[in-house]
Amino acid sequence: MIRRTGFDQQLEELKNLLKNMGSHMVEALDLAVSSLQNMDADKARRVVEQDARLNAMEEQIMEIGSRLIVTQQPVAKDLRRILVAFRIASDLERMGDLARDVAKVTIRLEGETLIKPLVDIPRMTEIVRGMVTESIESYLKENTDLAYKMAGDDDQVDHLYSVILQDLFKYISTAPEGANQAMLLVMVGRYIERIADHATNIGESTVYLVTGSRPDLNQ
Repeated sequence: MIRRTGFDQQLEELKNLLKNMGSHMVEALDLAVSSLQNMDADKARRVVEQDARLNAMEEQIMEIGSRLIVTQQPVAKDLRRILVAFRIASDLERMGDLARDVAKVTIRLEGETLIKPLVDIPRMTEIVRGMVTESIESYLKENTDLAYKMAGDDDQVDHLYSVILQDLFKYISTAPEGANQAMLLVMVGRYIERIADHATNIGESTVYLVTGSRPDLNQ
């Protein structure tokens, strides 16, 4: 028999940790893209250094959730709450890795000048940061409508990524001397696009939590 008060308190702790992970992830993404826009390698290094915080929060979530499963033996939706917390923590940790990868591109380009002003990458980032924030909100409020919104947002990100690819490959054909940087910027676009995919994963997890069935929002 689950002791409800203590169980609910620890579930609330899981929620707060996931909320904090989401906030930290958005900050890391903003800082990473800003470091690239301004070619600020010192700012990029801060993103890399702070990545350990997300890893530590994920470990806390795994520890609390595992202890609840062992000691409380939850079933049905109570068990789903814990399993979903594990899944979301994993998605957020991976997002953090991808933001760190963006920052590492800035570090690799230290001392260079951007081959062209960044336009579509910041646009992608703005959509993606909203997706991360809303995906966490969908989980906290168990809002499936907000969760399903991830699919449409992800389509916008995919479109912008396609534009970035076309633009940069066209640039390479006319200015091959900038090919190395152009390919690194393609990688940045890919990293940000993957963060959006992880946000849709969180939306899927929210729907699974509420309904018991997991949709595919990454079509």
